[in-house]
Amino acid sequence: MASTSANESAAAAQPRAAISHVIFDMDGLLLDTEGFYTEVQEKILARYGKVFDWSLKAKMMGKKATESARIFVDECGLDGLLTPEQFLEERESMLQALFPSCTKLPGVLRLVHHLHANGIPMAVATGSHKRHFALKTQNHQEMFSLMHHVVMGDDPEVKAGKPSPDIFLAAMRRFEGNVEPSKCLVFEDAPSGVAAAKNAGMSAVMVPDPRLDVSYHKGADQVLSSLLNFKPSEWGLPPFKE
Repeated sequence: MASTSANESAAAAQPRAAISHVIFDMDGLLLDTEGFYTEVQEKILARYGKVFDWSLKAKMMGKKATESARIFVDECGLDGLLTPEQFLEERESMLQALFPSCTKLPGVLRLVHHLHANGIPMAVATGSHKRHFALKTQNHQEMFSLMHHVVMGDDPEVKAGKPSPDIFLAAMRRFEGNVEPSKCLVFEDAPSGVAAAKNAGMSAVMVPDPRLDVSYHKGADQVLSSLLNFKPSEWGLPPFKE
């Protein structure tokens, strides 16, 4: 056991970065909503005798709705059968019924409460628009009240969706004081979100769905199977009191 603790203290002595601020993605990272998108998209595709797979999901994840709809229609060969607008309209009505039942992912509450208790400012940067955000978070108000602020996909400062850095830079600017990108740690589940964080000059911890091919992990500074495995001290943050 001694060697493990020696390794841990070595990691603690030399953190990967000196992080002062944390930015969370929401869908598939804080809240378990990604399954709803998969379920609905599978139902829509089944009507056309097609199957929704994870390589398509990987391309759509984290993108703005209009962009992911265009990818869906193009990649599935639905041109002439279904417009991106029709797809979004149909998906929307099905999703609205599902969103309020979403649950928090493992380790989320523990980490958020820990960072808040230690005075680490946190923000949420989500591609979700205001209407969807309200539905998804209606049963999780306590957790979101601990965030310094939330930046959504329809925010005027977010000109382009992920992998553009817009949303993370907007989130950084809204913290108090002048925060450097190198002091920000982003938590993401989607490849486009990791790319957006890196394009913003920030560190990125990826917590991908296990079904996402490992080829999509590259780019992240750290890949974890769950937030339960996150060690704050590795990033210069106060350690958990176990």
